[in-house]
Amino acid sequence: MTVAGLVGTLSALGNGSANAADPHVAPGGNFDLSVWQLQEPVGSPGSPTTIPSSRLQGAGGYQDAYFYTDTRDGAMTFWAPEKGVTTPNSHYARSELREMNRDGSAANWSLSGSHRMSATLRVVSVTSNVCVGQIHLGTGGSSTKPLVELYQHADGDIVLGTEGSPSGGQTPHTVGHVAIGKTWTYTIAVSGGSTVDLTVNGSTTHYAVPSSFKPYKQYFKAGSYNQSSSDSTTKGARVAFYGLTVSHG
Repeated sequence: MTVAGLVGTLSALGNGSANAADPHVAPGGNFDLSVWQLQEPVGSPGSPTTIPSSRLQGAGGYQDAYFYTDTRDGAMTFWAPEKGVTTPNSHYARSELREMNRDGSAANWSLSGSHRMSATLRVVSVTSNVCVGQIHLGTGGSSTKPLVELYQHADGDIVLGTEGSPSGGQTPHTVGHVAIGKTWTYTIAVSGGSTVDLTVNGSTTHYAVPSSFKPYKQYFKAGSYNQSSSDSTTKGARVAFYGLTVSHG
């Protein structure tokens, strides 16, 4: 196992459930946020505010109305309203973590090897649907698409969206059903550069990676990427995480 994998395992032991979390500290006091950067639904049009890993870490780390510890159960909570600042390539607001390296540089890994992100979470509320985990394209071309996105819909359906190519063409796959407000787990993994392995509540499905993605590097994202927009600042998607780890090998 790599050092990153060992750190992820140790982190999971400490943060795998709400019972292990301290509700009186910032998310960085319960989760290893040294490999994440936060993007929030505020800032300048087309340029959302980002919070670096250095500010997220520790019990006194960053938190606000969009990213905070739930004082009832210690969950790391993300709030993305329907009205918020978005990236240039999206119409939807997000409060979402972007994977980073421990030296502060942006994570940008090859599909070859073994890469895994695991989470325990619950969608507290959602208007339409919310993306709670991604493998996103990094360098290697001009596309800003994800390789895969994992959603939960308001009716409880859990859906994986896979892209047919870097230019787009997402195909939805219903992979489970969990009532909104109930806790569930997922693992998104890449094995051998050719397969995405998705596990939801212990059930695993496999998806081939199209060869057109091979030139691209990748990175993980997790949080609340709301999939609906309006002029409302009270409607949106609130997602609570009780465990979140990444590992590479």
